[in-house]
Amino acid sequence: MKLYAEKVLIGNQWQQNKTLTVDENGNILAISDDFEDGAELVKGALIPGMVNCHSHAFQRAFAGFSEYRGKDADSFWSWRDIMYQFVAKMTPEDAHKVAKYLYLEMLQAGYTTVAEFHYLHHQVGGVFYSDPAEMSHQVINAALEVGLGITHLPVLYTYAGFGQLSPSIEQARFIHQSEDYCLLLEKVHKTYAHHSTFALGIAPHSLRAVSAEQLNQIVPFIRQLENQAPIHIHIAEQLKEVEDCLSFYGKRPVEWLLDNFSESKHKIDKNWCLIHATHLTQSETNTLAKSGAVVGICPTTEANLGDGIYPAAEYLLQGGKFAIGSDSHIAVNVADELRTLEYGQRLIKHQRAVLVSENCSSVGQYLYHHAALHGANSVNQNVGEIAVGKRADFVVLDTDHPTLYAKQGSKILDAAIFACDRLPVKDVMVAGQWKIKQGEHVNSEKITQDYLSVMEKFSE
Repeated sequence: MKLYAEKVLIGNQWQQNKTLTVDENGNILAISDDFEDGAELVKGALIPGMVNCHSHAFQRAFAGFSEYRGKDADSFWSWRDIMYQFVAKMTPEDAHKVAKYLYLEMLQAGYTTVAEFHYLHHQVGGVFYSDPAEMSHQVINAALEVGLGITHLPVLYTYAGFGQLSPSIEQARFIHQSEDYCLLLEKVHKTYAHHSTFALGIAPHSLRAVSAEQLNQIVPFIRQLENQAPIHIHIAEQLKEVEDCLSFYGKRPVEWLLDNFSESKHKIDKNWCLIHATHLTQSETNTLAKSGAVVGICPTTEANLGDGIYPAAEYLLQGGKFAIGSDSHIAVNVADELRTLEYGQRLIKHQRAVLVSENCSSVGQYLYHHAALHGANSVNQNVGEIAVGKRADFVVLDTDHPTLYAKQGSKILDAAIFACDRLPVKDVMVAGQWKIKQGEHVNSEKITQDYLSVMEKFSE
C-alpha cells in the first residue's frame, strides 16, 4: 500500500510531497520523495496518531452526571461517591458497549492507541465471574472490534487507604489479592499477546490501594511476561493523598516511589508512567524528570475534579517527558487536552507560549509531537511518529477547514489545537487500515445506538 501526502509531519519537521509505503503488517516500509505510481492521494495534512495514556472506559457513561454542588464542598472524593453508584449498575455487556462507543470517539478525535487503566473486574459484591478476565475481555475486544490500538493495564486494587484499610462494599468490584491478580495477567497475556495492536502492562492503582510488598511482587512478575511492559500508577493527584502518604510512610508519594524503586533491576524508568503526579516539590520534579519515566497528564479531568495544575514548565525544563490522557472522559478531545495543559501554565505564569523547546517555538507542534512520541513509550507500542519501521497509525487533518485553510508548517497544528474546538480530523488509519473516513466509522450507527441503550438504562 502506498500513500502520497503533500503535507506530512515526519519526526518534528513538516515535509512536502512524500510517498509512504506501508507493508502487509501495517508498518511503514519506506518514505520517498514525490508521487509514486499507484499511491493513494491523502487529501489533508498527515500527522501521527495520538496516544491516550490514561482511560477508565466505564466512566464515559456518567460524564455530565456529577456537575452539581452538594451540601458540602465538592471534590474528587465526592465525585468518587457518584461514580460508585454507576459501578453498581454496569454489566459486562454494558461495559463492552460503553467502551466501544468511547473508543469510536477516540478514533474520531485522533487517538489511535489507548492505555486502558482497567479496575472494574468483578460482579456486584466482589464475586468473581466464572472467567475472572470477563471484564478485561469486554474492553479489549471493544478496542479490537472498533480498530483502536490498546495497551491493557489490569489494576491491582486491594485496600481502601494507607495502612491496608479494608475496602468498602462500593469498592468490592475492584478488589484483587496479588495471587489472583497475577493469574489474571497470565490469562490476558495468553489470550491476546498475538494481536499486533495489543500490549499488556500493569497498574498498581495507587500507593494507598496497594502495599509496598505487593509492588515488589507484581513488578518482577510482569517483567517475566514482558520485559518492556508498561507500569502505570495514580500518584500525587490529590493533596489529601499527599498528606496521608506523609503520615503513613513519612515521605511524599513521588518521593517514596522514586526512593523505593531506585535499584537498577526494577528502578523507575521509561517503562513507568506516573499518572497525574500533580503535587510535586522542585526536588521531586527534578528527580522524576531525570528518571526517564513518563508523566501521564490528564488536563481536562484534572480541571474537572479540581486536582490542581501540573508543574509542566519546570518539569520540561529538566528534560521530563509527558503523555496525555482523557481519564474520566469528561472530554474526548486531543486539542482540549493539549490547550488546557498550556493554558494552565499561562494562567499561573502570566505569560503566553510557555510550553516550547529550543528546537520548536510552535506551542501546538511541540505539544503534539512530544505527547505522541512519549505517549508511545507509555503504552509499549511501536507508534508515536511517522518514521520508517513505525506502525502506520496516521491522522489526516482537514486543511480545507476554514481555520486551517492556507496554513503552512507549524501553523497547521497551532491552528488545529488553539483555534478549533477539536482537531478537524478527516481520516484515521491504524496499522495500515483506514478506520475513519470522512469522520465516520463503518459501524458508527450501530455502536452509537448500543451506547444509547445503556445510557437509557443508567438514567432510570
